[in-house]
Amino acid sequence: MKTIKLAALGLLIAASYNCKEAKKEADKASDTIEEAGDDIKEAAKEIAQSVNTVKFMMEPKSDSNVKGTVFFTEADGKVSMRAMLSGLSEGEHAIHIHDKADCSSADGKSTGGHWNPTSTPHGKWGAEEGYHKGDIGNFKADAQGLATVEFATDEWCMGCEDATKDILGKAVIVHQGVDDFTSQPSGAAGKRVSCTGIIQ
Repeated sequence: MKTIKLAALGLLIAASYNCKEAKKEADKASDTIEEAGDDIKEAAKEIAQSVNTVKFMMEPKSDSNVKGTVFFTEADGKVSMRAMLSGLSEGEHAIHIHDKADCSSADGKSTGGHWNPTSTPHGKWGAEEGYHKGDIGNFKADAQGLATVEFATDEWCMGCEDATKDILGKAVIVHQGVDDFTSQPSGAAGKRVSCTGIIQ
């Protein structure tokens, strides 16, 4: 009987020891997860700080119904633009960045000409002959008058100290017509049918 009691006692001590060890391991694992969680939080914070996104509303001009939303996102040394537009006529239209963030006039001409900080001729983006930093180009609207325009470049920045790259203080203009990429200084794209100022 004594032997059985001693064996049982031994098992209880072993179980107690194993429980304590298991608790220690669990606590250690919990601390590791917590530390990893802090690292993940810190990494997410750094990513959020390195990505800068702003949103602007397009307003109709020249008696049109063209409106929409434009997002600019800066990350990894590039600026991406995404414009979602409605109220367009079906077919091709031009979109540019203009010199002044001033949409006050009914025809949108208060924004001035294309943004051209390097004083080059107007042309298709990337052309050897030259192009304005605001020469985004043409896009297509569908039968419902809807369009999405996406564009990205490392030749723009948002709030940097380089006047040849900084798009803040400029405007986005949508034109009724198509940019022919040759007519100077604007590509003969026709009326300015929608406008937004890019935050100053």
